[in-house]
Amino acid sequence: MTLPPARRVIGPVARAGERGQSQAGGRPRVSFEFFPPKTPAMEESLWQAITRLAPLDPAFVSVTYGAGGSTRERTHRTVKRILDETHLKPAAHLTCVGASRDEVDEVIREYWQTGVRHIVSLRGDPPPTEGGIGGVYVPRADGYANATELTQAVRGIAPFEVLVGVYPEKHPESPSIQHDIEVLKAKVDAGATLAISQFFFDIDAFLRFVDQVRAAGITIPILPGIMPVTNFNGLKKMSVACQTAVPTWLANLFEGLDNDADTRRLIACSVAAEMCAKLQEQGFEDFHFYTLNRADLVYAICRVLGVRERETAGSEVAA
Repeated sequence: MTLPPARRVIGPVARAGERGQSQAGGRPRVSFEFFPPKTPAMEESLWQAITRLAPLDPAFVSVTYGAGGSTRERTHRTVKRILDETHLKPAAHLTCVGASRDEVDEVIREYWQTGVRHIVSLRGDPPPTEGGIGGVYVPRADGYANATELTQAVRGIAPFEVLVGVYPEKHPESPSIQHDIEVLKAKVDAGATLAISQFFFDIDAFLRFVDQVRAAGITIPILPGIMPVTNFNGLKKMSVACQTAVPTWLANLFEGLDNDADTRRLIACSVAAEMCAKLQEQGFEDFHFYTLNRADLVYAICRVLGVRERETAGSEVAA
């Protein structure tokens, strides 16, 4: 992957897709995040999304892991089905919350044996309290303390590609951005090969973060995480949990549209495509989309960016 230049480009922003269509590869590189379904109806919705997005030939697709490892078995089943029924490369989320080192190591070995070659290494969130609020993280005495230790364990068991998360606006529990960068450096030293950002809407904050990371000598690719917004009230709740800033201009766009789903969807596509275009202008060619198991918006944004189906790429869902 080509690393974006540290120097910022001054000038007009190209339309979404223009930069990607003019480069040698002809298109940006995309990846998608899904979450394991809870019900048969959600399972059907997930596979409709996978079927629609698979022909776009993503670099990988990630599958999340619930707080406290609560979706462990469902995550495994989803990853296994992706391996068995598609030509996609699944990146399985893995956390160290609520499990011993031996239990986590067993999961890592199982993933390698089933053909998984990408793992998203995360500390993970503690299970919610009775009031539905996230609890305080306390490492198990016999478990891995954090994502750095987990990354080292993953790489020690097999030569996985290890993806890690970053927070451009600071991790909610971190004292500073500088501390986050030191933690990222430790993850890279432990074997991390790629970073995915938490979703954001403040592009300047993301660019400042990347500049600081590069100034610290960290060179692994950093994928901007893009969250297409349709349910603004839901977005506000998620933003509180991860302390992502929701700018006033975004709130204004969705004001008064609670009962107008069609307009919300059009605005969501426009906002995400414009963000990607601005990031392309700054040299970014890789985008990670938080799909929420819905394909329509992400598919449309990819089309705007110049990402088309590759019939001969072998990425379509197997019949």
